[in-house]
Amino acid sequence: MEIRVYNTLTNRKEPLAPLVEGKFGMYVCGPTVYDMSHVGHARVYVTFDVVARFLRFAGRQVTYVRNYTDVDDKIIRRAQETGVAPAEVSERFIREFIADMQSLGVAPADVEPKVTEHIPEIVGLIEKIIARGLAYPAGGDVYFAVREFSGYGKLSKRNLDDLEAGARVEPGDLKRDPLDFALWKAAKPGEPSWDSPWGKGRPGWHIECSAMSAKYLGETFDIHAGGKDLIFPHHENEIAQSEAASGKPFARYWLHNGFVQIDNEKMSKSLGNFFTIREVLQKFEAEALRYFLLGTHYRNPINFSDLALADAERRVDYIYETLAKVDERLAGRQVTPGALVEQEQVEKVLPAFSEAMADDFNAAEALGGLANAFALMNALCEKPPTKDKAAVVRTLARLRDEVRAIGAVLGLFNQPPGEFLLRRREKKAAAKGIDGARVEQLINDRGEARKAKDFAAADRVRDELKAMGVEIMDTPAGTTWKVP
Repeated sequence: MEIRVYNTLTNRKEPLAPLVEGKFGMYVCGPTVYDMSHVGHARVYVTFDVVARFLRFAGRQVTYVRNYTDVDDKIIRRAQETGVAPAEVSERFIREFIADMQSLGVAPADVEPKVTEHIPEIVGLIEKIIARGLAYPAGGDVYFAVREFSGYGKLSKRNLDDLEAGARVEPGDLKRDPLDFALWKAAKPGEPSWDSPWGKGRPGWHIECSAMSAKYLGETFDIHAGGKDLIFPHHENEIAQSEAASGKPFARYWLHNGFVQIDNEKMSKSLGNFFTIREVLQKFEAEALRYFLLGTHYRNPINFSDLALADAERRVDYIYETLAKVDERLAGRQVTPGALVEQEQVEKVLPAFSEAMADDFNAAEALGGLANAFALMNALCEKPPTKDKAAVVRTLARLRDEVRAIGAVLGLFNQPPGEFLLRRREKKAAAKGIDGARVEQLINDRGEARKAKDFAAADRVRDELKAMGVEIMDTPAGTTWKVP
């Protein structure tokens, strides 16, 4: 299967061909750990979690590296504000990030390096760049000489004249040119620092990812990814540093996800218009947030709202309700070989998913394509178009297996349906002040009334439950209830 991706470096869609047949190295810029992660971060890490999962599903091996920036101006500032050590700040927010990713079903990366554990590699890389004449020490700092690197701007498509017009030199900067950027920052009182050939100091932001990606993936590797906001300056500077040091191409494919927006503005901490993942998960199911994020192609912007999340939550509920019906229908049934109901449609489910995902990881199209599969599952459970019960069972089993396989790639609908729906019911009942024990008693009373053929009494109980905000469903296995 050929996989095609949109490469920011070339501004076109092209076949994804690894350096080593069947093996991909992928680096995704991880969080700067000074605060809780917001929904914009969730989009980055859900997106590239699915990319890694699909590559593996397609039979490729993947080494996925995602770092932690655990020393930075923002971390130092937060430490000063709260009166704790910078390391304490970073360790706390690494723990919080891990918890958020677990909630969202984002699998850990294969390697999760921290900047503070790679200072020797960073210093060594800076030394190489200086030796090649593309960086210079100045008063304990080290700067990259942008004009000395001929390929600068090739990712962001910016030219040096435009950049120079907007550049400025901060007071105290010793850079030779306003465009130059720091590879190493001289130590300041009260800040974390490490020994180096230029005196005590700490790394600049951009050099960190160059050093860590080289250590774990090599000087040239396959995929580098992150949010669109990192194209410039971070990823542009990574290319300059890495290629200046090695003289080789850096990453071959650059993938960037679009922004999460509120009222068509990028969600960000600097604008103050953000919601943390934790805040959103207090109101909505984690799987609904994941579904929402995957419901728009990763390169496009996505507008965040409670209405959109509520719609995603209803869709996830519908999926689990469908899967619960299928489980109930298949319970204790033997699946025998033979023809399927709507065989042509069923046999297209997995190929259609693969085709959508192979076209620049189009999870939105893949999700949309599942609608017919779930509609057929519901029809087979409720009003089968055939009297061939063995074919119905066979088809439901096939669809369930394929939906589970697809869900494993998307990180969706892989919880036991009964457990998911019970938890959802309890959560919604608690939010509306509905007493579950009272509901169960009324359902029991209605059942007794129906046994006694007192249908008027049974209808009164149903009306009372409806007034409470409870919907009941009579099934072959008995009466169940939910809170719509």
